[in-house]
Amino acid sequence: MCHALLSRRGEVSGTRLATEVLAAYQALEPAALNAFFDALADQLLPDPEHVTRATDAYRRQPSAATLRELQTAVESPRHELFRRLNLAPGGMNALIEMRRQVLTTLEAHPSRRGIDLDLAHLFRTWFNGGFLVLRRIQWKTSAVVLERLIQLEAVHQIQGWNDLRRRLEADRRCYAFFHPALPDEPLIFIEVALTRGMSANVQPLLKPDSTVTDPERANCAIFYSITNCVPGLRGVSFGNLLIKQVVEDLKTSFPKLSTFATLSPIPEFRKWLTGLLESPARERLSPEFLAAFKDYTATSVPDSVAETSLVRNELLRLCAYYLLTANHGKAPLDPVARFHLANGARLERLNPMGDTSEIGLRRSFGIMANYVYRLSEVERNHEVYAGEYKVIASRQVERLAMQAPLATASAESLKLSR
Repeated sequence: MCHALLSRRGEVSGTRLATEVLAAYQALEPAALNAFFDALADQLLPDPEHVTRATDAYRRQPSAATLRELQTAVESPRHELFRRLNLAPGGMNALIEMRRQVLTTLEAHPSRRGIDLDLAHLFRTWFNGGFLVLRRIQWKTSAVVLERLIQLEAVHQIQGWNDLRRRLEADRRCYAFFHPALPDEPLIFIEVALTRGMSANVQPLLKPDSTVTDPERANCAIFYSITNCVPGLRGVSFGNLLIKQVVEDLKTSFPKLSTFATLSPIPEFRKWLTGLLESPARERLSPEFLAAFKDYTATSVPDSVAETSLVRNELLRLCAYYLLTANHGKAPLDPVARFHLANGARLERLNPMGDTSEIGLRRSFGIMANYVYRLSEVERNHEVYAGEYKVIASRQVERLAMQAPLATASAESLKLSR
C-alpha cells in the first residue's frame, strides 16, 4: 500500500489511499509493526545509481537544473511517503506517534535512524515558528486543553484542578504554542509567576492556597516550569521562540517588569556527584564532607545536615563547578543549562533548598538555579555560547566554582566568560 501511495496511482487517489495506509499501520500488532519499520528502513532508500548519475552531472555542469536533479536523487522516498500520509485526516498526529515509536527502538535497531531523521527533517519544516500560534492559557480555556496541562506537566506536577486554577490566577501566567493541525494539543507550555524580586524557592510559587498578589506591583517574571509536551517532536526546538514571545507579551502587559528569570531544576547534578564519589577524584573532597554526606538519601536531607553550613556550602560549590565544567561533548552536561545558555541567558544564582520536594531532593539535593534573560545581552551571550560553549555566569557563581575542591587556580579551566 505504501508503494502504491508513492506511485502515479497514489498521486490520483492520495487522500483515500493515505487514509487506508494509516488505518492499516495503526492496526499492526507489535511483530508486524517491527516488520513495517524494517521495511521502511531497508526498502525506501535513494537509488545509488541515480545519485551517482546526478552527482556526476552536477560536477560536469553546476546549474539550477542539475542541482535540483541531485537534490531529488538523494532524497529518501520516505520523505514523499510521509508527505502523502500527511494528507489523510489525522495524518500529522499519526506521523508524530510513528516517530515516537521509532525513537523507542533505535538502540536495538540503529538501522531505523533514517526513519527518525526523515521525520525530524519534515517536522522542523512543518513546525516552523511561522506556523505556531502562541496562546495564553486561562481558566476559561477549553477543558480539553486544561486537562492536557494537568497530564503533561513534567517539571512540577499539577495536583488536580485547584492546583491548576492557582497557576492561572492574576499573578500567574501560562502560555503554550499550538499548531493549526493540532488545535487542542499544546506543543510546549511555560508557567510564569509575577513576583517582587527574584524567587529562590519554588514551593511558595506552587502552593494552591497561597495569597494572590497584585500583578501590577511585580517587578520580576519568574519562569518556573517549561514542559515539552510531544515526545515525537523531540529535537524540534520551540523553547527559544516561546521565551522571546512570552517576554514581549509580558513587557507589553506589565511595563514595570525589569527582570526576567527562571527558577530551574538541575536534573543531572546528583547523578554526576554520585559518579564523582565513585572515582579517584573522591580523594580531593574533605573527610568532614564525606562523613556528613553519607547521611543524605535519594529523597531526604537529614535535619542535622541541613542545619549546618558544611555540607550545604560544599554542595553549592560542587554544583557551581558541575554547571561550569561538566560537559556532554563540548556543551554542558546539564540539559536545562544547555537550553537556557543556548538561548542567551546568564547563570545568575544557585539556591540551596530551592526545591524541597522529593524529586527536587532526588535530582539535585534541593538546589535550584536562576538563569536571567537580560534582553540587551541575550544576543551576545548566545553568540559566545554557540561559538565557544563558554558558560556565561555571574561573579557569584564563578567564585563558588573556583572554591570547589576540584577546581584549579585557573579560571580558564572553568570555561568562564563575561
